Amino acid sequence: NMLAVCSDVPGGPENLLLKYVPRPEPKRGEVLIRVHASGLNRADLLQRRGVYPPPPGASLILGLEAAGIVTELGPGCHGLWTTGDRVMALLSGGGYAEFVSVPEELLMPVPSHFTFHQAAAIPEAWLTAFQLLHLVAKVKKGETVLIHAGASGVGTAAIQLCCLAGAVPIVTAGSPDKLKMAKQLGAAAGFNYKEDDFSEQTLEFTQGGGADVILDCIAGSVWEKNVKCLSTEGRWVVYGTMGASEVHGDILGKLLSKRGQLLTSLLRSRTLEYKAALVKAFREETLPHFSPDSASPLRPVIDSVYNMDQVSDAHRRMEANKNTGKIILHIHSSEQK
Repeated sequence: NMLAVCSDVPGGPENLLLKYVPRPEPKRGEVLIRVHASGLNRADLLQRRGVYPPPPGASLILGLEAAGIVTELGPGCHGLWTTGDRVMALLSGGGYAEFVSVPEELLMPVPSHFTFHQAAAIPEAWLTAFQLLHLVAKVKKGETVLIHAGASGVGTAAIQLCCLAGAVPIVTAGSPDKLKMAKQLGAAAGFNYKEDDFSEQTLEFTQGGGADVILDCIAGSVWEKNVKCLSTEGRWVVYGTMGASEVHGDILGKLLSKRGQLLTSLLRSRTLEYKAALVKAFREETLPHFSPDSASPLRPVIDSVYNMDQVSDAHRRMEANKNTGKIILHIHSSEQK
């Protein structure tokens, strides 16, 4: 058996339980990892509430990313990894546990100078940002990218990836401290959506041209402002609906007048082949830039670290939008306990 955080009854953070469950056995082509740390994501909150179930066949345990040590290789593995390797993994579920079994193609090496806490902040958030910018929006050098929730895990990753690609990131966030952090990471401008109209500020920053790309996890409640500040033939990429999924109004007419593209994307439900190709591209094109020897080293931003038995508090912090960067769950060993 192993310790895991379970959400047996949908509801609030108080419904999260720490209990013993069967330890997974690696299937063909899978690698078993002893997990040292896992990152929290908005999808975990939705799954806990019972509105975002895992894909068929995925673990029911929460957690979409993890970092730890390879402890066992399943049958049919291709020798990409050996026991004892320090790895980080993109998951469809199962990260809030002592062990998780992962297809070998979805693993990446932990940068040598990183802790497991830092490594656990990379897979889901950075692969999401990489996918949105390069595979969905196809961002180009010199383009302006408006990033909503600029101090989130995906937001802090997207800022740095924009800079790496030669694009110009601008962000929205809900506090001066979050905007300060975003600018330290490379954001050219930051707008407090609680106090100002980000669409007007975006148009002012771009001298009326608008944002070439919008990375939007808010959706319904800000659609008019998004379309207003979208450039002609710009790409509006929706990857979340924190501000409602329903839209009321002339969205198609206004978008049509801009000849704008409305693009949507999720990562968790993608095929193994798609995820493997994404991991490979990220590993080859971006992972080397986490090195301290890089001209402008990339870095995950960690807000806080919670122990497994504090997971309810970790969820409450994210639900209250208090985090700047990633919230990390430290996975302790039941043997040590």
